[in-house]
Amino acid sequence: MSIQETIKQQVEGHPVVLYMKGSPQMPQCGFSATATQILKMAGAQEVFTVDVLQNPEIREGIKTYANWPTIPQLYVKGEFVGGCDIMKEMYQSGELQKLLSTAR
Repeated sequence: MSIQETIKQQVEGHPVVLYMKGSPQMPQCGFSATATQILKMAGAQEVFTVDVLQNPEIREGIKTYANWPTIPQLYVKGEFVGGCDIMKEMYQSGELQKLLSTAR
C-alpha cells in the first residue's frame, strides 16, 4: 500500500482526523497544541490523530495529499478542512462547531 493510500484510508476511515506534530496529550508545536485546543472547545468527539513526527513518509505525504504545505491538517468526513488558522477562524464564526456536529 502506498503512503497516499494509507492516508486516504485514515482520512476516509474516521469522521474527524487531525494530522499533527506530537499527540493531543503532548503536542510538539504550538500550532498543533492550538489545533487540539480548538477541537476540544468546539466539542469534537473521538478525534483520530496522526503524529507525523513518528512517520516521515506521512509527514511529507500529507502535504501532497491535500496540496497544503503545513501541519496540522484537519479532515472532517473525508474532506480537508484546513490548518490551524482556518480552524481558528471557523471556530470563531461557529462554522467548525456545525461541521463537527455532522461528523458523529
